[in-house]
Amino acid sequence: MVLVNSTMRSLGSSAPDFKLPNVLDGKSYGLKNFAGKKALLIMFICRHCPYVVHVQDELAKLGKDYAAEDLAIVAISSNDAEKHQDDAPEKLKEFAENLQFNFPLLYDETQEVAKEYTAACTPDFFLFDSSRKLTYRGQLDSSRPKSSVPVTGEDLRLAIDCVLKDKTVSADQKPSAGCNIKWKPGNEPSYFG
Repeated sequence: MVLVNSTMRSLGSSAPDFKLPNVLDGKSYGLKNFAGKKALLIMFICRHCPYVVHVQDELAKLGKDYAAEDLAIVAISSNDAEKHQDDAPEKLKEFAENLQFNFPLLYDETQEVAKEYTAACTPDFFLFDSSRKLTYRGQLDSSRPKSSVPVTGEDLRLAIDCVLKDKTVSADQKPSAGCNIKWKPGNEPSYFG
């Protein structure tokens, strides 16, 4: 496990498109599937990372709490499943079903989508407005594994609420922290030192 922070991609940058299979039903998803929503949250997660395990219930709760809102949520796992078999599609499907995710969990086998988004860690969060411009890339909240800080999702929830209410999201954003994405040998992106 290597602890890294998110890359803090430039605010205002456009959401890169993708076409990835959902581990739950095998259907492919891309940006067009979420076109009708005012906000789009993309979360890079995995099954085994202690940082994701620490917040997994809050991720499921986000989906439930915002189910009636004008927000689309999609999770993406980009880890090398050959070396990290807990992140293979069938294991990810179990993970999503056990947590009762009500949003797609996509599998990025080539890791190209993670690179396009400059995702570096799990969890890594990217929130886009209706124009699919990046408004938030930061931490879920200040809680970390083995800390006494409760998991509330407050930082991300505040950003989501601002976008949904047409308010400006503060540019004062703290990076997410977690395990590095498990890149396939030789596939490490240049932004990931």
